[in-house]
Amino acid sequence: MKPDALTWTPPPDARAASGRPPGEVRRILRLFHPYRGRLAVVGLLVGASSLVSVASPFLLREILDTAIPQGRTGLLTLLALGMILTAVMNSVFGVLQTLISTTVGQRVMHDLRTAVYTQLQRMPLAFFTRTRTGEVQSRIANDIGGMQATVTSTATSLVSNLTAVIATVVAMLALDWRLTVVSLLLLPVFVAISRRVGRERKRITTQRQKQMAAMAATVTESLSVSGILLGRTMGRSDSLTQGFTEESERLVDLEVRSSMAGRWRMSVIGIVMAAMPAVIYWVAGLIIQPGGTAVSIGTLVAFVTLQQGLFRPAVSLLSTGVQMQTSLALFQRIFEYLDLTVDITEPEKPVRLEKIRGEIAFENVDFSYDADGAPTLSAIDVTVPAGTSLAVVGSTGSGKSTLSYLVPRLYDVTGGRVTLDGTDVRDLDFDTLARAVGVVSQETYLFHASVADNLRFAKPEATDEEIEAAARAAQIHDHIASLPDGYDTLVGERGYRFSGGEKQRLAIARTILRDPPVLILDEATSALDTRTEHAVQEAIDALSAGRTTLTIAHRLSTVRDADQIVVLDGGRIAERGTHEELLDRDGRYAALIRRDSHPVPVPAPAPVPAP
Repeated sequence: MKPDALTWTPPPDARAASGRPPGEVRRILRLFHPYRGRLAVVGLLVGASSLVSVASPFLLREILDTAIPQGRTGLLTLLALGMILTAVMNSVFGVLQTLISTTVGQRVMHDLRTAVYTQLQRMPLAFFTRTRTGEVQSRIANDIGGMQATVTSTATSLVSNLTAVIATVVAMLALDWRLTVVSLLLLPVFVAISRRVGRERKRITTQRQKQMAAMAATVTESLSVSGILLGRTMGRSDSLTQGFTEESERLVDLEVRSSMAGRWRMSVIGIVMAAMPAVIYWVAGLIIQPGGTAVSIGTLVAFVTLQQGLFRPAVSLLSTGVQMQTSLALFQRIFEYLDLTVDITEPEKPVRLEKIRGEIAFENVDFSYDADGAPTLSAIDVTVPAGTSLAVVGSTGSGKSTLSYLVPRLYDVTGGRVTLDGTDVRDLDFDTLARAVGVVSQETYLFHASVADNLRFAKPEATDEEIEAAARAAQIHDHIASLPDGYDTLVGERGYRFSGGEKQRLAIARTILRDPPVLILDEATSALDTRTEHAVQEAIDALSAGRTTLTIAHRLSTVRDADQIVVLDGGRIAERGTHEELLDRDGRYAALIRRDSHPVPVPAPAPVPAP
């Protein structure tokens, strides 16, 4: 499978938005708008530095043409001190300029990182199910990190070098316009070369960043705990290493091509610029010939000094242009994420419920993952009164988990509505939904942090006593207390230091600490053995007491006591009722019960014939 095969495909309007040039200069400049005051100070420092720089050759001319020939020691001392002062002032201006510009650049990078992270937090669940984690990480780390030179120094370098070039050219014209014309004859050629080099590097940079994202995705997937376990148990460690080696080889090729793109053409520019003093001396010699206007030695030396001073900012200016074109590829990748459409948003005037009873109602609900695809849920009508329990059962793919995702708005319905205490969940503010609904799923996620920090994620202000009480309710306190570091024990990557049942009870304790009035149990015990399931089920019973509970069940033994049971088949309600009522009907639910009670036996392997 190609690296991009699992990436998110944005909705049509998002693709249209990202189809226009997102890396346009105007949009990039808007990133610096909040810091225009500091940039103005940088501009003043740049202008002052440029003016001071061009003053030095004029002081040199006076030394050579006036002070030394006329033996004016006092004037010579003042002019020499003036040259020293210009060097000091240039250094001070340079340090201040670097400090301010670097600070502004880092703030812009911070703004970009925060904007991308905030945007990703608002993206629908479908985005993360279709996008490789490494790709997301690469956009934030590699792409934004690759723009560091651009946003921290390129803008300042552009202004500084442009100002220096203009000031130097004006000074050169003041000295001798004829020599100035000769010095600038090849400038249009240099500009054309640099633009071509910039386009080439932009193309290669786009390929390089995609390759870096692919390699980051490979690392994230194969070097996670799950990836290591899978690779070793399947005997594919060598294959994974070989795959990574090939990815890295492709990146090496792109890095070399990126570094060498246009290098020879830019070297030609450097050679020509370095040879210009010889050309100036030659032209000056021709001018001094009989019939020409004489050029003084001081003027000639001052002009060559300026011309050499022009070399550095001119080449830097051309290189900056190349770098800016290269950076457009990085900006474009970042803007692609910022331009993605956020499907699930708060309304303009969201409803906030201070007191939540917990009644959930599905009113003629339809849902489809794809606009043109078959519906996953159709015509779902069911009400769960506050404080009661609903169990949703059915075969794999019948839409059980999807139904539960609609309550906390992990997805939005495509037809009908889901209500909380009579209010459409799409009209509620996100804080109300977060306070109202707690989810315990089959796959428990724990951060690589201490047990206490993982529990406190649900309630940051929770006291140690509250954390311990939640752990006791989830029947996990005794195990935590037996650990050498107790609640300060690191759970490890994705909680791999704990068993499946222990992780589930930690998740239950975390939900107890949050104390939501509505509880969703998405096959929370289906992956556990019978003994562990019993312990976890006791914790779940303690958690469910007094709450509105929606249980997605695979093992039907966990739903017998539900106030009502709904059987889904093909996204529709096939049956509903209590456990006893559904058994009496002897329909789909009864068939599922019989299947669980009498699982299909696995045939024994055929005996091996004796040799």
